[in-house]
Amino acid sequence: MACRIGELVLKCHDPEVLARFWCEVLDFIELDREEEGCIEIGPREGFGGPQPTIFLIRNDEPKNGHARLHIDVNPTDRDQDAELERLLAAGAKLVDIGQPAEASWHVLADPEGNEFCLLKRRLDPL
Repeated sequence: MACRIGELVLKCHDPEVLARFWCEVLDFIELDREEEGCIEIGPREGFGGPQPTIFLIRNDEPKNGHARLHIDVNPTDRDQDAELERLLAAGAKLVDIGQPAEASWHVLADPEGNEFCLLKRRLDPL
């Protein structure tokens, strides 16, 4: 038997802001909220489905450099250019981390500066 990813944990300064951002990007909903300010977001089916949930934990430590792990997203119902416009309107920012000019992906950052990539290949929605 193998493991699979059930949830991703992201430390952040403002779980509320990032929950709204990532819910917009991924069409997720808020699943749970804990008193300490932690918020779990995920697909409408909840935890345990084909997609992992994201657990946002309040952390006031400064972000140091590039993350060693980042999220890659694929458009599902539009081409990459249209999805890029949607993500920028939702609050993402284009960032340059030294990727080649001819890269087939875009490097972006969420409202707290966490890098993620928008890939070109379209995936079918779940």
